[in-house]
Amino acid sequence: MEAQDPALCLKTQEFLKANPLQNISQVRNRAHQPHNLVFVGVLPDVNIPGKERTRNADRVWRGKQSEFAGAKIMFLIDTAHDLARPGQKLINDKIAPPARQPRVSRSRLLSTLDSSMAAGTSTIISGRAGAGKTSLALDFARNCGRPFTWYKIDAPDADPQIFFNYLVRSIQAIRPHFGLKLLLPLLAVQLTEPSDRLADVFVYELAEGDAPTPLLIVIEDLHLVSDSTWLVPFFGRLLPLLPAEVHILITSRTLPPAPLWRMRSKQSLVVIDEADLRFTRPEAMALFESYGLSGEQASIALDHTHGRAGALDDAAASLQRSGQ
Repeated sequence: MEAQDPALCLKTQEFLKANPLQNISQVRNRAHQPHNLVFVGVLPDVNIPGKERTRNADRVWRGKQSEFAGAKIMFLIDTAHDLARPGQKLINDKIAPPARQPRVSRSRLLSTLDSSMAAGTSTIISGRAGAGKTSLALDFARNCGRPFTWYKIDAPDADPQIFFNYLVRSIQAIRPHFGLKLLLPLLAVQLTEPSDRLADVFVYELAEGDAPTPLLIVIEDLHLVSDSTWLVPFFGRLLPLLPAEVHILITSRTLPPAPLWRMRSKQSLVVIDEADLRFTRPEAMALFESYGLSGEQASIALDHTHGRAGALDDAAASLQRSGQ
């Protein structure tokens, strides 16, 4: 199958840049293509051979170099195929919530998360290993009253193709058609640096439908990809634009990069940091009580551990095993 003449859309380049989402059906109709072809966009200054070529098993067609200045290219994607990276196998455990149950619910912090979700902001829980980030996120997700998705990041996920394929698949557990219309076709182009266009498409698909399902999206261990050049442009664009019914909860061992941190002042982001995560005395006593231990033991352990969740829980488990 050959791409249609790029001249069908080149004369409307400026309109396409300003309104990329509005042009998909227009270009499709003008090109008289079947509905499984989607116009993705016009990219500037891309060198391609004069002869048309295909890649990814005939999934991507590139138009010939344009006669217009800037060597613009029209992309058409065959969405009838699986548009994940060829050969990429997803690990289901990465998009499944942990099986463990937190021993105590920390109402003080759950209230902060509830308020953040109700206000339509996003939330980052930040703290070193053992600070209690995952336990808090898991407790909130299971009790927030809305469906939730879970994505645990690993270091190789700094590759944007891997990251976004996992993120899309995690959301599809609740919204099976998410990403199929626009987002996966856009990813199939294999753009090396996701831009604000990708964030715009992400938001568009989250908001699509008359009554989208309320959703909590949990992204665990974002610090593992914090040096990626695409991270700040994508999340800086995405978080302020999220639909009211969608909340993103991120855990990270490091504080968010400065451009995201400044979103706190614009009331687009709530940060629960390590100081907030430290156990209070009543919380420590509730934890030790769940192990059948005394309040006095909890107070001593709290002073020794400085309220760090992991160390406090280890101390309680050790005391229980020793029978003290």
